[in-house]
Amino acid sequence: MQLRRVVEIAGMLQRCDFDEQPSLYTDNGRLRPDLIVHLPGGKQIVVDAKVPLEAFLDAQDSPDEEARTQRLVAHTRQVRDHMEKLGSKAYWDSLPNSPEMVVMFLPGETLFSTALQHDLTLIEHGLQQKVLVASPITLIALLTTVAHSWRQEALTENYREVARLGKEFYERLATFADRFDDVRKKLDGAVQAYNDAAGSFEARVLVSARRLRELKVTTAEELPVTEPIDTVPRVLKQAGLMGLPEGAETESA
Repeated sequence: MQLRRVVEIAGMLQRCDFDEQPSLYTDNGRLRPDLIVHLPGGKQIVVDAKVPLEAFLDAQDSPDEEARTQRLVAHTRQVRDHMEKLGSKAYWDSLPNSPEMVVMFLPGETLFSTALQHDLTLIEHGLQQKVLVASPITLIALLTTVAHSWRQEALTENYREVARLGKEFYERLATFADRFDDVRKKLDGAVQAYNDAAGSFEARVLVSARRLRELKVTTAEELPVTEPIDTVPRVLKQAGLMGLPEGAETESA
């Protein structure tokens, strides 16, 4: 319960940042660590919280100082023995992406400080067994760092996605600009074709029609003059989007 509380305080997410009591199968049987912490990059750290507390709890109920000291010495011995037991399990052999280390969690600050008072070589002995002893405060610091690493990993992944979307958006925008320019060219051609037809109509057709009217062949109203179209489609100013050299000359209506 204390280990789970520490994980919650550190802001980690179950099954994303850690797994509780997973089963590991080895040649010597099944192992079941209390926690496997997942690190960015696929790395993993094993946390064990099965340290014996009987001697320490007995010391709190001891009737005198001598009995209390004896139980605390026994507690220190139990912690040391548990270190050796943990080291011999070699969890890292079943987890190829795990560093050769296991975290031994002590659910109270005094559990570790008391053991150190009676055995100053306890930390060094743990490191020799590839066991890192962690109290709640120490483990919170470790897991908070891991949780921060996951948040940074998520941000990095978001940056990659933004970069990918930005590249895709720009490419699509450039394609759209090309299509837009194609429409302008076709409109420009249509306007030019209209003006050519209007000029031909004015110069060749209306001349004969007016002559017929002058000869009183018809009394219909005079044919209207066909006006040319002076407005032309506007050219996009951002030539670079259309694959044109930057600074290319552009036209506008």
